[in-house]
Amino acid sequence: MNMPFYVAPEQLMKDRADFAQKGIARGRSLAAVEVAEGVLLCAENPSRNLRKISEIYDRIAFAGVGRYNEYDQLRIAGIRHADLKGYTYSRDDVDSQALANQYAQMLGQIFTHETKPLEVEILVVSVGFQREGDRMFHIRYDGSVSDEDGFAVLGGEADAIRERLAATYNADMDLAAGLQAAASALAGDDRTLGGDALEAAVLDRLDAGRCFRRLENGDIDELLGR
Repeated sequence: MNMPFYVAPEQLMKDRADFAQKGIARGRSLAAVEVAEGVLLCAENPSRNLRKISEIYDRIAFAGVGRYNEYDQLRIAGIRHADLKGYTYSRDDVDSQALANQYAQMLGQIFTHETKPLEVEILVVSVGFQREGDRMFHIRYDGSVSDEDGFAVLGGEADAIRERLAATYNADMDLAAGLQAAASALAGDDRTLGGDALEAAVLDRLDAGRCFRRLENGDIDELLGR
């Protein structure tokens, strides 16, 4: 009888983490920035049909990087969870922290027990009636969650982009300044990104109703001053 190969749990987890990180690094990055009007989400994405940024519920948005088919499945699961909770209880009971916890449990379970982890990082964002109510939850491939403040960056070049964004971010910036800072950080020093290479949306700080608003190419170029 052949004995199965033994792999130490630490090595197994490390191999899975390396695998997921390599998959995520192959994709383009995205950033979210708190601005006066709400929360801006901006991603490098030339496709007009394969979206990285989507609406989940009235005041909640979703963004993902990595393998499109995997984070799109998570997006759909989030919409179903939010719709069911809102229908069963109240629309006010749907909140981003509970949704982030659900995603964290799902990703953690897959990372620990499945052969292949999901090659994704996701961001769950909600906008408050006041700025103090804004929330950004960054959920990684292994189910770990971090509560971001001011801005968040996801993707393979996240560290470099985060440094560039931190150098220009200002808590009082408006939507145009926030988009300019995010686009500049995503592009780096040797190139520029315009509306044809960016996907952007904003969660408007409205009193009621659906707050998600997608920015079209012309809107992006106008805000960038081009």
